[in-house]
Amino acid sequence: MASSAASDAASHAPSSADANAPCRPTFGFMARHPAHWIAMGFGSGLAPRAPGTVGTLWGWAAFALLNLWLTPFAWGVLIAAGLVIGAWASTVTARNLRVCDPGAVVWDEIVAIWLILWIVMPAGFWWQLAAFVVFRYFDAAKPGPVRWADGLFKIEPGQPVGFRQGFGILFDDLVAAGCTLVVLAIARAVLG
Repeated sequence: MASSAASDAASHAPSSADANAPCRPTFGFMARHPAHWIAMGFGSGLAPRAPGTVGTLWGWAAFALLNLWLTPFAWGVLIAAGLVIGAWASTVTARNLRVCDPGAVVWDEIVAIWLILWIVMPAGFWWQLAAFVVFRYFDAAKPGPVRWADGLFKIEPGQPVGFRQGFGILFDDLVAAGCTLVVLAIARAVLG
């Protein structure tokens, strides 16, 4: 029985060629490390379609709920901590998935939408929806400065993922958040 279990384990062990192959993000993978839970947006990054959009929606919903209790100062502290912890969690998760910027890592979208909403508040539903839509445009289409920020920390496939790449996962979303805030400021100035 023991030899059968050992041979079964050996047959499922990754070969040396598989050791650098990207892992598939699953619930089981997410459950293996606290950093995975954070980076993958507590499961929102496992969405089969548009995980970045789902993660942003999760972030918006979490903001609406937490905003009932948090002061603007507490939001600032939470966002600052979220950036530091998020860079660590994104680094660990990207390294373990063996992908530089995995789509399942959505903490970058979550903390970016928190930053946007924190700055534009108080804002009604329609301004919050506009913030969501404009941010998703900048994050997905990656025009101009967002494309530059996205490429700044990229590495070649197969190279080890370090903290620099983990920060890079967040950086392009922060630039997208900045672009979103500029568009919203212009819209508010024009529309009153």
